[in-house]
Amino acid sequence: MPDRHLNIVSFAIPYPPNYGGVIDVYHKLVALKNLGVKVHLHCFRYDRQPAPELENICESIHYYPRKTGFFSALRGKPYIVISRRSEELLKNLCLNDYPVLFEGLHTCLYLPHEALRGRSLIYRESNIEHDYYRHLANAEKNPFVKAFMYIEAFKLASFQRVLKHASAMLAVSQSDASYLHSRFPSGKVIYLPSFHGNYTVKSKEGRGAYALYHGNLTVAENVKAAEYLIKEVFNNLDIPLKVAGLNPSGSLKKLADKYGNVSLIASPDEKRMNELVSEAHVNILVTFQPTGLKLKLLNTLYKGRFVLVNPDMLAGSGLDVLCETANDTISLKASLLQLFTETFDAGKIIQRRDYLQKHYSDEANAKKLVEVVFGGDQD
Repeated sequence: MPDRHLNIVSFAIPYPPNYGGVIDVYHKLVALKNLGVKVHLHCFRYDRQPAPELENICESIHYYPRKTGFFSALRGKPYIVISRRSEELLKNLCLNDYPVLFEGLHTCLYLPHEALRGRSLIYRESNIEHDYYRHLANAEKNPFVKAFMYIEAFKLASFQRVLKHASAMLAVSQSDASYLHSRFPSGKVIYLPSFHGNYTVKSKEGRGAYALYHGNLTVAENVKAAEYLIKEVFNNLDIPLKVAGLNPSGSLKKLADKYGNVSLIASPDEKRMNELVSEAHVNILVTFQPTGLKLKLLNTLYKGRFVLVNPDMLAGSGLDVLCETANDTISLKASLLQLFTETFDAGKIIQRRDYLQKHYSDEANAKKLVEVVFGGDQD
């Protein structure tokens, strides 16, 4: 079999893989390497340093500076897109005729470019971006940031039309796939869940002593969820809640301090976060924006005991069969009280193992991706 080469354009340097989008990119790189695909990685550098750890995974790596700042924000195209403009990127993509995988709408500035006509150009969807930004705007308290988010959502909705040039679109959830089918009825849309790096279910039998909410606490949506759980759900429950995440604000710390059953764990490292997830009796995950696939939900199912969510957290993932679901504050309280009377047993672990292996295997999904990109039987 001849060598298979693939250009991947990433919105950021995908190492370390410690938040949603880059988790998907990084573990996709690993899974593709395991299948013998030679990846030529093109990534934008702005808040991370070049990663030598990627050199053993990729055939080649190219870094491009992201053009952030006020001037880019004034452009007609979305800021997340136009700030990733690079003539050098376009030039490097034209040095070969390999397929190109664009990670997120962020990287799709050159998707319709005439220099790439006739190439296999694949779009990897991570969110319906204009919906995502509208939800971010709704959660944002700063009026200037809120206005920027709404403007960005408008620009993203308009820019989305470039996807008609994609040879295929890979959606992370069934609901997002349905949306893309309706928006681009003549396009090739394929459901391909996020890559996550988990190979076995490590959930522990037994009981834990607390509930856990975790997330990136610099994101307004996650802060809103944490505040809701503290003030509305755990406010009068005799159940300890631990809130863990990256860089929580002073105001969130003050809020947690008001409640005797709430503790805040700021910026735990990966080892500590995994311990928190695995030792919790209930991992409670709520969101107010039903977009994309929540990778922290998937990771929690591989590592944690009971997982309690609201319907928006499931977002077309098919993971409802593995979660306890509650629709509102009253039912969240009732579910917590019930779950803390139960023991997490081996039967639930077996159920998770079988379902996740069938639907969320990185190896199986990498083979599906290779078939989309290169065609033919990849076994």
